[in-house]
Amino acid sequence: MKFFRFDRLAWIFMRVSGFLLIGLIFTHLIVNLMQDGGVKAIDFAFVAGKLANPFWQWFDVTLLWLALIHGSNGMRVVIDDYVYRTGVKRFLLVSLVISTTTLIVLGTLVIFTLDPCPVGSPADLLPSFCPAG
Repeated sequence: MKFFRFDRLAWIFMRVSGFLLIGLIFTHLIVNLMQDGGVKAIDFAFVAGKLANPFWQWFDVTLLWLALIHGSNGMRVVIDDYVYRTGVKRFLLVSLVISTTTLIVLGTLVIFTLDPCPVGSPADLLPSFCPAG
């Protein structure tokens, strides 16, 4: 009975996260691609400047978490539907959980710990808000 409850919650999560992801993805695309220079304007300074703002940090973390969990849940359904051997299914599901967890942890760390002004970097590569030195 608990399994059916998990599947129902996973089904609801897919619908809610899919709806939220549409808004997050289009916002992400508009902010990053519809700027003055388009794709050519995206460089380290652009990303570092964006990630210096807590709003954009939380926006990107929300996008990362929802996209990874949404995609992993979809992959879990594919594995459940098409893999019949119990051992192979268990191995794939454990691998999926490990890879998803690793990507979420690493992505979150990058977003919250990115130093936009690394010491010893050439001044021409640093964002404009970094002190020269």
